[in-house]
Amino acid sequence: MGNQLGNQFGNQFGNQFSDGRGRPRVVITGIGVMSPLGHTAAESWESLLNGRSGIGPITQFDASQFSCRIAGEVKDFRPADYMDFKEARRISRASQLAIAATRMALADAGLPEPLPHGERAGVLVGTGVGGFEVADANMIILRKKGVSRVSPFAMTGFLPNMPSHHVSEVAQTLGPISTVTAACATGTQAIGEAVELIRRGAADLVISGGVEGLIHEAAIAGFGAMRALSTAFNDEPHRASRPFDKDRDGFILSEGGGILVLERLDQALARQAPIYAEVLGHASSSDAFHVAAQDPEAAGAVRAMKWAIEDASLSPDEIDCINAHGTSTPMNDLSETTAVKTLFGERAYEIPISANKSLLGHAMGGAGAIEAIFAALTIKEGIIPPTWNYETADPECDLDYVPNASRPATVRTVLSNSFGLGGQNACLVLGAVNQNTQTATQTRNQNASTT
Repeated sequence: MGNQLGNQFGNQFGNQFSDGRGRPRVVITGIGVMSPLGHTAAESWESLLNGRSGIGPITQFDASQFSCRIAGEVKDFRPADYMDFKEARRISRASQLAIAATRMALADAGLPEPLPHGERAGVLVGTGVGGFEVADANMIILRKKGVSRVSPFAMTGFLPNMPSHHVSEVAQTLGPISTVTAACATGTQAIGEAVELIRRGAADLVISGGVEGLIHEAAIAGFGAMRALSTAFNDEPHRASRPFDKDRDGFILSEGGGILVLERLDQALARQAPIYAEVLGHASSSDAFHVAAQDPEAAGAVRAMKWAIEDASLSPDEIDCINAHGTSTPMNDLSETTAVKTLFGERAYEIPISANKSLLGHAMGGAGAIEAIFAALTIKEGIIPPTWNYETADPECDLDYVPNASRPATVRTVLSNSFGLGGQNACLVLGAVNQNTQTATQTRNQNASTT
């Protein structure tokens, strides 16, 4: 059936339901967010627009001995509100967050649990480390109390594919299932790979995104040893994450999950589903340079952005807004700025750039998915969220970062960037879908032909 579907769209080149390459068009019809900014996508978006930071003192363990004592925690999260209490105790925090965000996304898309036609539905959820805390807890038990005290749920608790499994179990998807683990690029790459499942006819609908539950001593200690975390604002947590600002001194670790329902445009219209945006293109690339340091020429980031725009059948001149990776580390923000200037040339100074991590912190495997949701809302709501805490201009980071105030705008296309440890880069291009289902590219071309 998958090959038949692919041939169907290949034979309908130019059809309103296929892109310029004969591939089925893929749209976002449901979103779910569990983040430090809020327990829903709407709450998180409202916090982002209005400057309500999700960063505060660490409460999940005693952080008094650490140089960085703040993080972006999902506060007051009650897993039992979204799943059976016993089940919640047996799975990782990452899986708990994924289930919660999935149930919200399915409801938002107007879809039941279980999904109908489960064989045509898939799951592709990414995570950076999965259930790290489950592995750590059971290693402590093993060493202190012996083999017999290790939980029978230890292995299934910490494997990184388990969030995808639990999402599939909730929705009863019976089609393709996979997991992406690509450090900070995880959520973005997972969405891109999910789009490919639909494009090639392997699924009609895919639940995708990214999740992380890593507010843990080892993570804070490890990133602290790398000198990657902010240490200057422990007493003012809301000011600590300051992408592109001259006084930035590191990122703030956070947690959370973003889940999207992706489906074929024709199917979404047929069931009158809400449509947030279309996924026009995606790409990934490798720096092949260093495990943690950025290539000073930012060549890998340039390639990923360029290829994503090409996959969308757009030119760089047709990108209206950039959702930046924007971690608030000195080198990362400079590298991303360099990449944008390299690809866009002088036009780089005209493109508004938004860095959501200024309030969200860095949710690692969950970051790109949450930010993709914010990018879709930027298009749908016609408002660009600001980069908060941008107080002192950096002469080397001199682009339009939409400082400290939301900006109403007609946004047809957004480039969303994620650049991760290990030199893994991933980018998405999202676009508006108008009432007659034209792509942003088709609309622009028609407008150009009449002027």
